[in-house]
Amino acid sequence: MKKIIKCNKNDYETLIGIWERSVRVTHKFLDETSISEIKEALIPDYFPNVDLYAVAENDFLVGFIGLQEDKIEMLFIDSVNRGHGYGSMLLEFAKQRGAKKVDVNEQNPLALAFYQAKGFRVTSRDETDDAGRSYPILHLSL
Repeated sequence: MKKIIKCNKNDYETLIGIWERSVRVTHKFLDETSISEIKEALIPDYFPNVDLYAVAENDFLVGFIGLQEDKIEMLFIDSVNRGHGYGSMLLEFAKQRGAKKVDVNEQNPLALAFYQAKGFRVTSRDETDDAGRSYPILHLSL
């Protein structure tokens, strides 16, 4: 049975595993240094600053979303669980909680297509990510 649960610090290590497996499949443009830098920042910098929710199926976490005010800050589905509707489930949950914005790496066309299929449109673009790395970011809104 699928359900969405609120995450806490006890879930962080599981979420890091989901994040890394997802990123290695969907973010081929990231080099190892960038992956390591981002991974190291997840627990101290990213996770505590968002409301984290996960999809649990039979008590296993298969994907998660991080929300802050009206923005989706992160959405990752474990690589072996992609294509089963978990991302759509989390996105609908976020919309019900007032989410209207999301940022996407320009080099991640599958994520862009996913959000556009759900009604988001590109409103602006930055040349770099929030850490100044040369990965352009697309800002999307409903």
